[in-house]
Amino acid sequence: MTQFTSTLQQFAETPSNTVLARAAASAAVDLASGLNAATDTVQYVRKQADDEMALSVDRLNTLLSQFETVNLSIVKGTRSGGDVTDQLDARDRILTSIAEEIGITAVSRADNDMALYTDSGVTLFDVTARKASFARTAGFGAATTGNPIYIDGVPITGNVGGMPAASGRLVGLAAIRDDIAVTYQSQLDEIARGLIEVFAESDQSATPSLPDVPGLFTYSGAPPMPPSGAIFAGLAASIRVSASVDPLQGGDPNLLRDGGISGNPAYIYNVAGSAGFQDRLNGLVDGLLADQPFDPAAQAGDSATLAGFASSSVAWLQEERRSSGAEADYRTTLLDRSWQALTKITGVNLDEEMTTLLELERSYQASSKLISTIDSMFETLLAAVR
Repeated sequence: MTQFTSTLQQFAETPSNTVLARAAASAAVDLASGLNAATDTVQYVRKQADDEMALSVDRLNTLLSQFETVNLSIVKGTRSGGDVTDQLDARDRILTSIAEEIGITAVSRADNDMALYTDSGVTLFDVTARKASFARTAGFGAATTGNPIYIDGVPITGNVGGMPAASGRLVGLAAIRDDIAVTYQSQLDEIARGLIEVFAESDQSATPSLPDVPGLFTYSGAPPMPPSGAIFAGLAASIRVSASVDPLQGGDPNLLRDGGISGNPAYIYNVAGSAGFQDRLNGLVDGLLADQPFDPAAQAGDSATLAGFASSSVAWLQEERRSSGAEADYRTTLLDRSWQALTKITGVNLDEEMTTLLELERSYQASSKLISTIDSMFETLLAAVR
């Protein structure tokens, strides 16, 4: 955006310079291509998250099946008075793995039986394991909505009601696919819409009657302009420089100065064909540097310059990354401490046991030395009495 603005300003200062005209057109192509590539990356990330959700659901179903088998063994063993220590340890390990996939609440019952629920209250296991289901999405576009995850027929992700879970790998992947990436895509689409609006051409007739049409920047839905001030899903994927301006497509970059990019003479600004005509270029530069409205749903501000909005978008993404990293660090620390507490209660901490063993060994050595010293003293005392 900065490079494009700079080249356009240089062209506006010397509108007769064809080299600068080509440089401005080339910078515009780079900007449009950057928005196209960013959209591809966002949708690729969404597809990756969707694929990982499918793998996570498979793991969850496998773990729930294992939990059912072990839990049944524990209940039977408890009722018969057998030793179920190993099975209890195995169940704890399975619980830990399940909790990595989805946040859970475990309820203990008689005979060491246990029921499992998601942290939102959906049943995962009660006597039998419930089935988690999910359908992958073949491909993602800006307007694509990923499928929710269901447990026992109840959606736990997505904006389809149900009882959304609050933690676990599945929830994090769904947040990337359905919230973070979608919001960032909306910001890209708003940048694309802003560019199309700033460079739109208006009817220059004495009595204007024609609607505005895309100029330097156009899109697949042209000639109508995209709706103003509202997110147009997928616009960043289809924005491009008009072929009539792009030198690589045989276009004339001087049309950026003169107007008439659409081919309709009613939209020509430089009617006299003057090589020093600056009005149109200065107006475009002013448009780039002026505040314009943006859809608040994009979460990057509702009014800013295009460059300012783009900077806010980058800042928003960095803040999401920072807050997600901080939350991950907190969760990791919480997990480590919880695991240590659980180990102290239900298992053997080898580090603590080794430390205790060393302390006992040193105490034994000290006691042995003390007894040996006392024995020597008694022998000396008895020898003196004799």
